[in-house]
Parts: sequence; structure tokens; C-alpha cells
Amino acid sequence: MVELVEAIARSLVDHPENVSIRTTEDASGLTIELSVDPDDMGKVIGKQGRIAKAIRTVVKAAATKENKKVTVEIVQ
Repeated sequence: MVELVEAIARSLVDHPENVSIRTTEDASGLTIELSVDPDDMGKVIGKQGRIAKAIRTVVKAAATKENKKVTVEIVQ
């Protein structure tokens, strides 16, 4: 899942070297925190959050296939 989020994020931004991902896992599932360059934040979120929602949908579909619960958060 982490590689999927990282690949999507790096393909969207102008500064792919500044993409970083942190993961935490607890009883509720895996949480992936995506951090990008402040200039690229709008590209990852998209108009009205459409791109962020699409990223979450793709990850949720991949996680469902593996019977896992994954949450994607975009942090500054």
C-alpha cells in the first residue's frame, strides 16, 4: 500500500524528492501519512479534494483485496 501511495504522489508533484510517507499501525488498521512540498499540496489535494479522494479510493480498493483497513492522511 505504501508503495502505491508513494508512486501516485510522486507522479503528481513537481518536487518528487520531497514526498515522504510515514506509517502507523494499530488495532483500527494501517494509517499512511503523506507529506509533500508545500508548493505541491494543491496538486495532491486537487479541486474540492477530488484527487485526494481518488487516492483514498484506490488504496481502499487495494486494501480490501488484501482484507486490510488502510487510511490515507495528507499532512503538511
